[in-house]
Amino acid sequence: MNLEDLLIPFGKVFGRSVDIRNALYDRGVLRSYDLGVRTISVGNLTTGGTGKTPIVALVAEILAGEGERVCILTRGYGRKNAGRRVLVSDGQKILSDPEAGGDEPIELARRLGEKAIIIADADRVSAAAWARERFGVTAFILDDGFQHRRARRDVDIVCIDATDPCGNGRMLPAGRLRESFRNLDRADAIVITRADLVSSTAEIEARLRARNAGAPLFRAVTQIKRFTELVTFLDREPKTDRDLTGVKVWEDLVRSRISNDSGSLRVGAFCGIGNPDAFFEQLRRSFIGIGDSVVEIAMTRRFNDHHRYGQNDIDSIERASNENGVDVLVTTAKDAVKLDGLKFRIPCFVVESASVIDRPEDLRVLLFGV
Repeated sequence: MNLEDLLIPFGKVFGRSVDIRNALYDRGVLRSYDLGVRTISVGNLTTGGTGKTPIVALVAEILAGEGERVCILTRGYGRKNAGRRVLVSDGQKILSDPEAGGDEPIELARRLGEKAIIIADADRVSAAAWARERFGVTAFILDDGFQHRRARRDVDIVCIDATDPCGNGRMLPAGRLRESFRNLDRADAIVITRADLVSSTAEIEARLRARNAGAPLFRAVTQIKRFTELVTFLDREPKTDRDLTGVKVWEDLVRSRISNDSGSLRVGAFCGIGNPDAFFEQLRRSFIGIGDSVVEIAMTRRFNDHHRYGQNDIDSIERASNENGVDVLVTTAKDAVKLDGLKFRIPCFVVESASVIDRPEDLRVLLFGV
């Protein structure tokens, strides 16, 4: 019997406690608080790795594009002093670091710039009241908010990863489920993320429809927008335009391989995210589009989700890279925000991605309730 099997009884207890808590909210015994302005929740049923952060960014961009003063409320998982309120970004400047504010909030702050204020606080109801008074917020996004029922929401969006829709189907700690699939009936919309990384989403869609036939179903793909040199990525302030220098370095490297026929550009990919295999597969597919044998993944290295990097990690990555003839390293934006101050002898690039969703106009209508 393996460890997961031994943990099944604990998963059943956890699942029962979740059911009781949900029932108390459904009956009004536990109170949900109105945040005072339109509130959108983006969450999931499983722990980590569903491609939720790009969807949060997409929702923020849509709301900000219509003139809303957007604030993202997040717990900031993995940060130090988790009970402390941290203003990660005031919409003008990043005011925190990954250790205090969390890696995903910092990633969102770099991605969104002036489009969103970002606050890390376990008490999102209190943080919302503070944000409205200080910044005149007109729309809130609850990051990872599906289970945070204390904050009332107007729209509940649930992300389901096409490559791993329910983990092993077991509740925590035996599996990755935070609550049962039957609770999808609370969702106002469901987004199947990484839909391009599976041959078909038909089976997943049928299962989702069986649980919630009325919620709009969207498919999202993650597209790589650019490879940016790490030093350029870390220097960028959220209110400034992107410096193209760091992108040109990557393009020149690839172009030189094509023009000189000097062999493939050998890449070492590393990350500490919830679904590293999806990241590696996304890279492979993007490299195929460049041309046969121009760029190849020669090495991969994975760390635990929200891993805090030290110089020893980088030294270890580079030793493995040298053994595998790696020319350049690549990592995710979530990882990159935790690499400031660390020394690289091998050039390192950051993969900057964005979610593209089908039927964007339908999503916009849902967000604004029109």
